[in-house]
Amino acid sequence: MAENGLMILGINIPLSILIQWGVMVFIIVLVTVLTKRLETIPHGSQIWIELIVEKINDLVRANMGEKFIGFAPYIGTIMIYILMLNLIGLLGLRPPTTDYSVALALALISFVLIHATAIKNNGLRHYLKGYSEPFPLLLPLNIIERVVVPVSLSLRLFGNMLAGVIIVELIYKGLSYLSNMVHIKLPLFAALIPIPFHIYFDIFDGIIQMFIFSMLTMIFIKTTSEH
Repeated sequence: MAENGLMILGINIPLSILIQWGVMVFIIVLVTVLTKRLETIPHGSQIWIELIVEKINDLVRANMGEKFIGFAPYIGTIMIYILMLNLIGLLGLRPPTTDYSVALALALISFVLIHATAIKNNGLRHYLKGYSEPFPLLLPLNIIERVVVPVSLSLRLFGNMLAGVIIVELIYKGLSYLSNMVHIKLPLFAALIPIPFHIYFDIFDGIIQMFIFSMLTMIFIKTTSEH
């Protein structure tokens, strides 16, 4: 076992990658089990599944319009995936989204989809023409505006999640130091005081960052396609 991952055939697999694999397997197994016996009249867990799907569809319609409802599966997938990555801190693990390579990879997937959709809906010629609108002198600025999208998406997700992890770690170190000062062998302060901070940074902030990433993805897809 490597310090920050798993050594396989001389290759160090980062912990952030291992956690992502675990989350992917968990989602696949969970979805397979929950959708194995769907019925015409929903009951039990199927009611909650259909409610989640309906809410995601409504969110896409409200922000993108009926024309882009086909993106609901993708938006729902990144919402569930990023949320689980962000909440992994509750298990005592470092959220993979605090690794910039993970946040950037997620942003690049959305970036490719954004521009592929724009080309598909408008044609390559009209898409390229959009870079010179409203007049050709804005070409450099328009290119920068498009290229900065994955940077903006990734840095926002990465920065906020990393900041939360750092703050919680500092709190634990400070409380541990306080316990040593008062000569308490058990980490009494660290067992209780960090709870509200975990609720905010691991749960609330994790949900907010997932929502922001998904919302910006929808907005960029719609605006770039209609530009």
